[in-house]
Amino acid sequence: MVTEDFLALLPILLTTATALGVMMMVAFRRHHLITVLTAVFGYGAAFAAIFLAVSAAPRRVTSLLIVDSYALFYMGVILVASGIVAALSYDYLEKRNGQREEFYILLLLATVGAETMVAAGHFASFFLGLELLSVALYGLISYSREDSRSIEAGIKYLMLSAASSAFLLFGMALIYHESGTLQFARMAMPIVETNAGAQGIAFLAGVALMITGLGFKLAVVPFHIWAPDVYEGAPAPVTAFVATVSKGAVVALLLRFFVQIDSHRYPSLLLTLSLIAIASMFVGNLLALLQENVKRILAYSAIAHFGYIVVAFVASGQLAAEAITFYVVAYIVTALGAFGVVTVLSKGTRDADTLEDYRGLFWRRPALAGVFTLMLLSLAGIPMTAGFIGKFFIISAGVQSALWMLIILLVVNSVISLFYYLRIIIAMTADLPSQVSIHGSAQALSWEGPALLAALTVLLVWLGLYPQGFIALIQHISEGMMG
Repeated sequence: MVTEDFLALLPILLTTATALGVMMMVAFRRHHLITVLTAVFGYGAAFAAIFLAVSAAPRRVTSLLIVDSYALFYMGVILVASGIVAALSYDYLEKRNGQREEFYILLLLATVGAETMVAAGHFASFFLGLELLSVALYGLISYSREDSRSIEAGIKYLMLSAASSAFLLFGMALIYHESGTLQFARMAMPIVETNAGAQGIAFLAGVALMITGLGFKLAVVPFHIWAPDVYEGAPAPVTAFVATVSKGAVVALLLRFFVQIDSHRYPSLLLTLSLIAIASMFVGNLLALLQENVKRILAYSAIAHFGYIVVAFVASGQLAAEAITFYVVAYIVTALGAFGVVTVLSKGTRDADTLEDYRGLFWRRPALAGVFTLMLLSLAGIPMTAGFIGKFFIISAGVQSALWMLIILLVVNSVISLFYYLRIIIAMTADLPSQVSIHGSAQALSWEGPALLAALTVLLVWLGLYPQGFIALIQHISEGMMG
């Protein structure tokens, strides 16, 4: 490795160094505020390092990592989202008993795993990044040890994540047997599925097993069973991290992998993805209608949203890649805002995750109610929000590829989703219970949570009203990845 290699890897190295620094600080002296400030500063330094890494990109660092504009863009998104989660976690953890500092060590290590995944160009780096992310999430999900639901969620995620890793490894073995390489770029083979023979079937079987493993991480149907319980049981900031950083990293890796193996040469693979998209949209939206817990509603909503993203995977061309990237960013901003409201309103004893917790919120906390309403409207795809532009992008990619059935079903499911988003909005505007006064029900809020939510709201509206500059950036990075 030469100097340019280390420069290209600087964001990952700084995040790793921050994790080690926080670990050493905790070993010598515990101080929650200093710990969170160190973690947020480390995220900021790693984000700033992206602008230095651009000068060395595109660059292949050994055979394991590809540091190009695509990887650096997703690293930036991951670092910003992780920094917001870390900042939101401070007040949340202050309300609770127990050790707080180790939370940030796990969060930083999970971020390193996500950064490694988006730069992976080899099965070894892909799997190491995924497992580093997953192992850190085991501890984060079950971090509230006094809450039995948190422990249960951690155990469920552990068991099912281990099973999904087994599917991934078996799929990698089959692909390696077929292609003779672990590098994504060298896996594309001149095989036409109709006359590929046994070897082509082995390759497709390997890809199918990988979809099974990664489908668990994305919580698409039929690999979604863990999501509602984990979303409900995990601490609210961890739920935000799982919904945004973890899933965003998996989508980024999957998009690069599918582009480099030229997945559109395999009709059976596209059929499988189409069925997953349809099932995810309907199962996510219909089951969300039956929920009374806000975090479970958002969990089923996430299942549907990643079904929408799979529609773009079925579409072909650069527009599909741009649609996926924009939608992921729009969803990350929106989900961070929605779970940020849940985090800010949560108390020391439990999370604010029932509809009753939001009844009359407009009269108690009008600003928070307004933020949550905008986030829900963005998830529903209402105009003037980032979610609307994201869905428009996916529909455009589908039209370009003539995926008429998938487009119709996407629109139908978007209409269905309005009902459960409106349930939450109606609860927030409902009258307060007679025994609760407007002033008596309001709890003191720290400044950092509302400030971050305000910034996310501005970003959400900006992406919805003036997306041209951001779209131009996405087109640039997509051209580099596709080319």
